Amino acid sequence: MKHILKLIRPHQYVKNLFIFMPLFFAGQITNIELLGNAILAFAAFSLSASAIYILNDYQDIEDDRLHPKKKNRPLAAGTVSTKFAIFLMVILLLVGLSAMASLSWQAVAIVFIYIILNVAYSLQLKHIAIIDVTIISIGFVLRLFVGAATTGTSLSMWIVITTFLLAMFIALAKRRDDVVIFLDTGKKMRKVVDGYNLQLIDGAMTIMASVVVVAYILYTTSLTVVQRMHSEYLYLTALFVILGILRYLQITLVEKNSGSPSLVVLKDRSMQVIILAWITSFIWIIYV
Repeated sequence: MKHILKLIRPHQYVKNLFIFMPLFFAGQITNIELLGNAILAFAAFSLSASAIYILNDYQDIEDDRLHPKKKNRPLAAGTVSTKFAIFLMVILLLVGLSAMASLSWQAVAIVFIYIILNVAYSLQLKHIAIIDVTIISIGFVLRLFVGAATTGTSLSMWIVITTFLLAMFIALAKRRDDVVIFLDTGKKMRKVVDGYNLQLIDGAMTIMASVVVVAYILYTTSLTVVQRMHSEYLYLTALFVILGILRYLQITLVEKNSGSPSLVVLKDRSMQVIILAWITSFIWIIYV
C-alpha cells in the first residue's frame, strides 16, 4: 500500500486546490452546496491526475532510474509492477471521470483536454523546451476552469492570467533543478535539459516573477473586482504574493531545492506562513 500511495502521488493533490479558487474569489466559499461540489470536483480531478502521474512514471522509467531522487519511484525501483500500474491507471481514470460527470459535463470535457495534453506531454511534448513548461502551466489554468464549471462561478481574466504566469514561474524553477543536477553530475534527468541553461531559466523566472506581481495588482485594483468585493483594500494582499515569490526564488536560487513544488508547499514553513497570511488577509477583507 505504501508503494501504491507513492505511485499515485497524493502529495501532488495540493496543486488541485486551484479548483477552489473560482469559488473563493467569487466570495462564495461559505456556500455549503457549492463547496460540496468543489470538494467532489477536487477528488475527481485528483483521481484523474493520479492516472496521468502513473502514465508519466511508466514513460519515464529509464530516465527516473538515473535521477538521484526519482530512482526511488515505485516503477523505477520495481516495487510496483507495470501491469498493476496500468490496471490502476485505468480504474482511477474511470472513477475520476464518472464522479466529474455527476457534477458537470463541461468539467468532464475540460478534464479530457487535460488528459489529452498530458498524454501528448508524456509521449513527446516534454522533450521540447518552453513547450514543456507551457503545458504544465495550462494544466493549472484548466483546474481553474474545472472549479468554475462545477460551481457555476465566473473567472476574472486577471486570475486566469496570474495563475498561468505563476505556474510558468514554478515550472521553470522545476526545470532549473534538472539543469543544476546536470551541471553537478553530468547526468541528464530529461532530454529537454538540452534546451535550457541557467541563464535562460534565471532570466525567464525573473520575467515571470515580475509579471505575476503586476497581474495580481491589476486584478486587485480593477474596478470590476473592487465593486464585486465591495472593498478597495484588496491590493494590500499583494504584499504576501511578493513575499511568496521572493521566498520561492530563495528556495530555487539559494537552496537549490525546487525539484518538487508540491513538497515545497507541504514542507517549507516560511511558504506555509506566507500562504496562510495571504488567505487570512483575503478572507478578512472580502468575508468579514
